Amino acid sequence: MKQVTGENPVIYSDYPDLDIIRVEDTYYMVSTTMHFMPGGVILRSYDLLHWEIASYVYETLDDTPGQCLTDGKGVYGKGMWAASLRYHNGRFYVCFVANDTGKTYLYTAEDVAGPWKKNLIEGFYHDSSLLFDDDGRVYIAYGNREIYITELNESLTAPKEGGLHRMALKDTENVWLGYEGAHFYKINGIYYLFFIHWPKDCPRTEACFCSDSLLGEFTGGDVLSSDLDGRNSGVAQGGIVDTPDGDWYAMLFQDHGAVGRIPVLVPVTWQNNFPVFGEDGKAPKKITVKTEKADYAYEPLWCSDDFNYTPDADGRVHLKKQWQWNHTPDASLWSVTEKPGTLRITSGKLSVNVCQAVNTLTQRTIGERCAAEITLDGSSLLEGDYAGLCALQGDYGLIALTKEAGEYRLVMMEKKATEKPAGMGSFDVEPGEIKESIPVNGPVVNLRAECDFAPGKDTAEFFWKTEEGFQKLGTTRQLRFKLDHFVGCRFGLFLFSTKETGGVAEFSGFEYQIK
Repeated sequence: MKQVTGENPVIYSDYPDLDIIRVEDTYYMVSTTMHFMPGGVILRSYDLLHWEIASYVYETLDDTPGQCLTDGKGVYGKGMWAASLRYHNGRFYVCFVANDTGKTYLYTAEDVAGPWKKNLIEGFYHDSSLLFDDDGRVYIAYGNREIYITELNESLTAPKEGGLHRMALKDTENVWLGYEGAHFYKINGIYYLFFIHWPKDCPRTEACFCSDSLLGEFTGGDVLSSDLDGRNSGVAQGGIVDTPDGDWYAMLFQDHGAVGRIPVLVPVTWQNNFPVFGEDGKAPKKITVKTEKADYAYEPLWCSDDFNYTPDADGRVHLKKQWQWNHTPDASLWSVTEKPGTLRITSGKLSVNVCQAVNTLTQRTIGERCAAEITLDGSSLLEGDYAGLCALQGDYGLIALTKEAGEYRLVMMEKKATEKPAGMGSFDVEPGEIKESIPVNGPVVNLRAECDFAPGKDTAEFFWKTEEGFQKLGTTRQLRFKLDHFVGCRFGLFLFSTKETGGVAEFSGFEYQIK
């Protein structure tokens, strides 16, 4: 075993609602992916500090009109939430709800890379967690404020007839957020329930309750009340895991402004069979772990892309794992093989703004400062088309090439300010506000977006390349993490049409930079 030292946050990017397991020497972690496809991202690590994308649980979920962005609403702030990840008798299990369909999904696979088999569990189990008990029975814990435990049938398709169903505990305090985000374990014969909790007199906390019986009283309370980096945002909600040599850790998350909700690793010790979180009760900035694979080279969680792809034996193209589509893509309207080295997006519907655009290809922003560059050929754009590079969030900003009266122009656009704050799942039906518009000589432009998530910043700026280098266009966009999208900011390549469909945008030479 070698010691490896790293810093919190272990991933400076939007990976919230974490659940974590270990299979022999390998750790796997699942995170909420909301409305992005493919969904149900699973990360892999050998030391808990460094992570790479192992797989996704599904390419698309149900292809509903909302998930496909064809219903005029979308599923922003909804979709796949807070999955439970388990490994039992040689099989992986991922259980989660989708807040747009009102269904509970259970995916299973013998290999984390898939194929994953899709099933449904009768009922809706908010922020659920599975427990495979020693006697072969399976339970699911779930809820908000009122936490329930329900026994499932042998096929894991519905509650077991005559099986256990009880309220395990109820939050009666004066809180902003009652107990939720359940994580359910049995360790050394004792049952443990972990939750996120938000009392009104402090930032969010991690809570734990335990009982020596599923029928007994669960007792406990808050076990971690800790800020990190002076964010005034508590580190909470996630799973716990043991190492091969018996150490314990919790992988929790912390709200970090516009970049999203980011993973924080916290050591856990035990006193009288009850967990003690952190160092001196706090999430540490530096943390040292032990691993047998200290020299393993992890694939970055971000990527540049030359868009040169070869279809597999079935004729399918698999983009790099770092990419996700905003909602379910329309496969008939995008290609990386029609013109090698180029992502071609064709518009198939009219859209008022970028949030309504189908086939926006995204990557998470990462780190305190990051940037993306792209070459765009707009030769086949039509009047009223907008194509370019965005910082995608509820309060988005973008730089786009457009065509007006037969001439090409570059615009910097952002979400139009509204008096009423956007609530969870809100759909933006207003055109963006153009902050600057300039003529350009031709249809080929090089675009750049820069994001700054340093404390007190949360901004995006947009540039286009001239003979003198990159020049800023428009204003500095203030980014915000809000409940309308409920996700961290992402870079996105997009095309949307406001007047007629059929326009084409061609993207090449995508470059991602961590500053």
